[in-house]
Parts: sequence; structure tokens; C-alpha cells
Amino acid sequence: MRTISFGVLAVMAVASIQPARAQTILGTGSAFAQPLYAKWAQDTKASTGIALNYQAAGSSVGQTQVLKGLTDFGASDVPMEDAKLQEADILQFPTAAGGVAVVVNIPGVAPGQLRLTGDVIADIYMGQIKSWDDARIAALNPGLSLPKLGIAPFYHAGGSGTTYAVARYLAKVSEPWRTKMGVGLTLDWPVGAGVKGSYGAATTVALTTGGIGYAENSYAMANKLSTAQLKNQAGRFVSPSGEAFAAAAENADWAKAKNFAVDLTYQPGERSWPIVTATFVLVPKSPAKAASSATILKFFGWAFAHGDEAAKSLQYVPLPRSVKAQIEGTWGKQAAR
Repeated sequence: MRTISFGVLAVMAVASIQPARAQTILGTGSAFAQPLYAKWAQDTKASTGIALNYQAAGSSVGQTQVLKGLTDFGASDVPMEDAKLQEADILQFPTAAGGVAVVVNIPGVAPGQLRLTGDVIADIYMGQIKSWDDARIAALNPGLSLPKLGIAPFYHAGGSGTTYAVARYLAKVSEPWRTKMGVGLTLDWPVGAGVKGSYGAATTVALTTGGIGYAENSYAMANKLSTAQLKNQAGRFVSPSGEAFAAAAENADWAKAKNFAVDLTYQPGERSWPIVTATFVLVPKSPAKAASSATILKFFGWAFAHGDEAAKSLQYVPLPRSVKAQIEGTWGKQAAR
């Protein structure tokens, strides 16, 4: 009965989207996804009657709270493990993809001028490169006048899906990072200071001469920060943009990824940005959450149908139409599980 009721509600939720009395859903988790969900919430309320109360507390909090039943849905840039999904009876699906920008504050260096590689970024965060005029950075930037200025690295404090995406990328391009730092929502940082998510990284780097950090690209745009070019798998230096994020997402094998848990970092392609991640929603399937879960699917069903332009305006990558169809198919197939 549990899966049948959820499946029926899922079909009802996405079959038609009609104006309705106000319904409020609570979401908790990914700071990476917050600008997009806020925009979708603003755009959808008039037609669906759904109000979204979203707390950008970080991916690990989103996962923990949905497992404990403390939120209507969790949001995470790191897909939940299959065993946990099955044990807790949770539906997982991506809602969009986006890029993580490396932001810097270097006097005399214009936005977009600085070039970096993954192994150099790794060594900055492991304390091996300490000044902006280091020979390795200078070699990547011939003709650019780099100041003799200490580097101040900032990372995301607490469990962060954005940290996970950055670490996943660095582990692919830096053997020292892979063996010493690894990949995780939290890391044992040898240097630098922790800040609160992408918002904290963006605002702190803007105020810190010599600073470097990483943030979801819409935060970098909103704060008019200087972003670095990164070297991608094809050996080309590219700048963060919606087109570069989409180029990376186009190479993903969404159909074969279990629970849609795709890895979009360091994808091939001359235009691909190397730090791209999908962001996921975690929806309970238990009878106790049936009403709120149906409303959640109604919200994201509206977003899949009408929210692409809003996503693009914030430089997120909408999911391919075929992927949306696969996802909505899982909503309706719960009855057959």
C-alpha cells in the first residue's frame, strides 16, 4: 500500500498543474541550489498555490534531515548512497546542473584574466603554493603581472556538496590531492579558513585581498567577483558560463547512472567547464509524508515544464528533456515497485 499510494499521488501531482489553495513545503539542504529554488518558488506560486520554505543549510544537513523526517524534502549536490535510499524509502532525482567557479581577489588582475590548473589549485589548498607570484602560477600566466602577495584560501565549513564537487575534480587531476585529501563533504584542510557555503565564499573573498575560494557561479555573478579560467580535460582554458556547464552536462550518461547519480566533473569536450555538478532532491515515499511528497512533485513538475529559462538566467543547466521524462517516469512507476 505504501508504494501504491505514493505512485498514485505522484501521477496526480504531475498530470495537471492547476491553481490551488496555498500549500507550503519545507526543503532543506544544498546552498548550491538555493538561488534556483528561490526563483522557481517565486515564479510558480501564482499558478500552483505552492509556497516553498527553503533552508540552505548544506548538502549533509539536507540528507540528515530527510532521513530523520525533519523536512519535507532534502536537497543535496551529492547523491545519497543506494543502500540508504532503499532503507529509508526515499526517491532521488536531479533537478538541474550548474558550475562551481573559482573566485579570486588579486589587485591588478582583471576578472577572467587569471589562468589556473587543477593541480595548482590543489597545491594552494594543501599549503604548497603560498604566494600569487609563485613560479607555477606565473608559468600559466605569461605577460600577467602577479603581485608578491600571500594567498588566503577559503573553503566551505561543514558538510558541503560544493566541496564534494571540487574535491572530486581535484582528485582526478592531482595525485597528491587524491591520496592526501580525498573526496568528501568535509575535508581535513591543512590551510585556509572555513566560511558558510557559496555565499560565505563569495562575500569573504570579495573582502579579502589575496583571497581565493569556490562558489556556485550565480553567487560569483551576483557579487561581481573575479573568476579564474580553468584548464579542462581537452587542455583548453575556459571561463565559467552556462554554455561551458552545458557542454560538460551533455557528455554525461544519465540513463545508466543508478538513481541518476551522474558525475559531471572533468568531462571531455573542448568547451566543457571542469567543475560541474548536478543537484538532487530527496523525497520520502512513506504514507506519513504522502501529501507533502505529492506537493513536492507538483512543484518540480511545474519547474521541469516551465522553469528552464529561469534556470538559464542564473547560469544553471536545465536537464535534457529525455532525462526529465525518465525522472517523471520514476514518479509514476512507484506503484509497480
